Amino acid sequence: MIVTLTLNPSLDRTIEVDRLVRGTMTRATSARLDPGGKGVNVSRALLANQVPSVAVLPVGGADGEQLVRLLEADGIPLRAVPVAGRTRSNVTIAEPDGVVTKLNEPGEPLSGSELGAVADAVLATTESASWVVTCGSLPPGVPAGIYAQMCEFFTQAGVQVAVDASGPALLAAVEASPVLIKPNREELAEAVGHPVDSVGDAVEAAQALRERGAGSVLASLGADGAVLVEDDGVTIGEAPVAAARSTVGAGDALLAGFLAAGARGSAALAEGLAWGAAAVRLPASRMPRPEDIRRDIVHIHARPDLGRSLIA
Repeated sequence: MIVTLTLNPSLDRTIEVDRLVRGTMTRATSARLDPGGKGVNVSRALLANQVPSVAVLPVGGADGEQLVRLLEADGIPLRAVPVAGRTRSNVTIAEPDGVVTKLNEPGEPLSGSELGAVADAVLATTESASWVVTCGSLPPGVPAGIYAQMCEFFTQAGVQVAVDASGPALLAAVEASPVLIKPNREELAEAVGHPVDSVGDAVEAAQALRERGAGSVLASLGADGAVLVEDDGVTIGEAPVAAARSTVGAGDALLAGFLAAGARGSAALAEGLAWGAAAVRLPASRMPRPEDIRRDIVHIHARPDLGRSLIA
């Protein structure tokens, strides 16, 4: 079983429009409301493909209650920890060419006792867990080192930890030696302090994070696929998508597929890429089901071109 922890979950409303023009009235062609947050999405993708998972998340206010109802309606096993603050809401505006504009609320602070209750809720589910996946942005006021603390806490409990975070929270977590981290291109560049403009840059940046303490690095590169750097070497692949609907949650689907396939080597990378590409072909933040996943479009490169420039 895979346990996910989302400290800053959300209600995600996706509005599709023919064209977004700033400062004008725009009519929506469709709208959708989904549970949101990186860890929540990982659990949704896993469970949509019959991989056991439990989502742990703090919830508060009317939006928190609605988030719980949506998850329960989807059959998502969860441990919802009541908190004083209100669960945030995010808005994504999607255009037909795949361009998305996101408006994300910051969320509300969590107290020390609330953070402790969340950690205890995760620990209560780890008896049969193979992984704890700590994901996403931190609410205002939560220390950047919280993922590092939780990584040490859950590792001591004998559970493998994966981290999908950004900025100072990611750098602090790396020092706690998680088994896996999953940055995207921008997060990778921010972590090492220089641009990632080529496949070789991505590999070098991932190696630098491994030297700081990360076990394996799964770096998502958008339309350029993903890079996996681990003890066994470097694996690179992509899964081209001809008609993108939405990139929201694609990295979460990539991580879910990678974990579901054993979290090691080219086979796991290929599965992750197939799940991520399937999410891109779906509207809003829908997670792919087995019938959505096409493994035939995945290309794994035995001899990757490290000099290849990444799409701007």
